[in-house]
Amino acid sequence: MAGPGLLWAAVVSIYLGPSVAQTVTQPQPQESVQETGTVTLDCTYSTSESGYYLFWYKQPPSGEMVFIIRQNAYEQQNATNDRYSVNFQKEAKSFSLKISDSQLEDAAMYFCAYSGAQ
Repeated sequence: MAGPGLLWAAVVSIYLGPSVAQTVTQPQPQESVQETGTVTLDCTYSTSESGYYLFWYKQPPSGEMVFIIRQNAYEQQNATNDRYSVNFQKEAKSFSLKISDSQLEDAAMYFCAYSGAQ
């Protein structure tokens, strides 16, 4: 009987919207986690805007981009979606994705994205 699988997540960042001086950074080039484990992917950003949206997407080996979760900067409560949740810290400009009970289909590249509210 095979043991638990090992998952990986590569993280990159994108910016959606007009070319205002915004940056999005993901410090981890790769993360590994045992199946059924929990992993947190970090993302920081820079903006002078007060209204904006932050997103997490994943791109599995098959290539399609899959929306995971969105956070509105005006909402104080952290967004959740099934096994995915975020830790949004507006003052620290931090937006982490937590994947609970990881599964083999979670093996993917993960993208943190920023979009202005206009």
